[in-house]
Amino acid sequence: MNFRFIFSVFLLITCFSLPVNSQEKVTLTIHIEGIKKKEGSILVMLSNSEASFLTEGEGFKVSANDNKATVRYLVQKGEYAFSFFHDKNDNGKFDTNFLGIPKEPYGFSNNASGFMGPPSYDKAKFTIYKNTTMTVSF
Repeated sequence: MNFRFIFSVFLLITCFSLPVNSQEKVTLTIHIEGIKKKEGSILVMLSNSEASFLTEGEGFKVSANDNKATVRYLVQKGEYAFSFFHDKNDNGKFDTNFLGIPKEPYGFSNNASGFMGPPSYDKAKFTIYKNTTMTVSF
């Protein structure tokens, strides 16, 4: 057999066995409903692991000038969870009282809720493989 032919077949087999564009990005659109006051901002934090949930992630800030807000992220396909709150006084912080009880409305992906605290990452996580739109509310 011809060396070029064998090499060509090897290349074809190798190319077709590689994952196709595993770094492909998709759009995650989040619609947040139930905003009661047109003051301050809505802050959203998207995380891609249990370790970073509620502590770090890609933040987004939109004005609360309507009863709903929309945020769009360009992300890699995978598993995510997000949290959001209405920063009514626009101080960039999630305000709580002296007992740690929230003074500002908040929520999580999947409209997940927790008992005596935030929900677990497992309750809030979701997986996206294609452009996805999610609607959550306060």
